[in-house]
Amino acid sequence: MILLTTDISDDLGDDARVADPVFRDFGGRAIFNGPISTVKCHEDNSLVRQALEEPGNGRVLVVDGGASMRCALLGDMLATLAEENDWAAVVVNGCIRDSAQIATIDIGVKALATHPRKSVKRGVGERDVAVHFAGISFYPGQHLYADEDGIVVTAKAIPRTP
Repeated sequence: MILLTTDISDDLGDDARVADPVFRDFGGRAIFNGPISTVKCHEDNSLVRQALEEPGNGRVLVVDGGASMRCALLGDMLATLAEENDWAAVVVNGCIRDSAQIATIDIGVKALATHPRKSVKRGVGERDVAVHFAGISFYPGQHLYADEDGIVVTAKAIPRTP
């Protein structure tokens, strides 16, 4: 059973945190959900790669890039790595690149925009910390649901019923 963001929002009310509608869909999967893991970085995607090299186990990597429009934090190589390591999706508060290729990869990708410039690689940032953007907070271990209508975050996974 697919859990839609509209139904989750209706059913949970204020217990469902709804992100501001600032994201565009880029991945090959429009509907996705999973436990949240986070990276907080600014124009340096080293920790994004480090996270995506780990087994994703269906998690969603939420990347707070500070809404930078100066470079991309995810490209086709990292998106492929995410797919290979069983990540459900990557949500980027910033830019991605290689959007045509990412559209063919079976993961969810939401981001603010595209940018052709790659990021620096200095290993600077934080992993699995609370991040705040798009009007809500994203906490590691909480659950993110996304579809064409937006992003909803809940404290716990919603049990699926047939």
